[in-house]
Amino acid sequence: MVAKESESELDRGDEAPEFSLEGVDGETYTLETFADSDALLLVFTCNHCPYAQAKFGLLNELADEYDDAAVVGINPNDAEEYPEDSFETMREYVESGKIDYDAYLRDESQAVADAYGAVCTPDPFLFRNDGDSWSLAYHGRLDDALNPDEEPSEFYIRDAIDAVLAGEEVDIEDRPSRGCSIKWKND
Repeated sequence: MVAKESESELDRGDEAPEFSLEGVDGETYTLETFADSDALLLVFTCNHCPYAQAKFGLLNELADEYDDAAVVGINPNDAEEYPEDSFETMREYVESGKIDYDAYLRDESQAVADAYGAVCTPDPFLFRNDGDSWSLAYHGRLDDALNPDEEPSEFYIRDAIDAVLAGEEVDIEDRPSRGCSIKWKND
């Protein structure tokens, strides 16, 4: 396990890079799929990382609580080197209820993680629906628990989602997320 901190090239206000990814439900998802939502939380995550696992519950709660915000997990890890991150295991996690996001997508080519500048799991990006595009409203930690065994006391992502849904700017400082490094195929 190599802990990394996120360091995306995307700045607040930047448009979300397009993608077309398969979900564990067999459907293909794009940004347009979520056009009915006012906010879109894309979290680069995986199954095996303890940092990512520690946030499964929070992400499941967010997906359940917010009708106007879509919570989407994207797994970019090399499944050959890390079999627990395979598409089949992703599907098992969803079927068992361990992961219950609005969608759980596979970035097999890793091109989407690269386009977003994601570096760790979890690496959350919150976007605002601008009508014909999505703009970055917040990129940073989900909460103040930096290690998997810590209990959070502040939930930055809830405040950020609330601000986006209220049509306000997110006044939370971007703090780099911390987690396992994305397992790139060419590493």
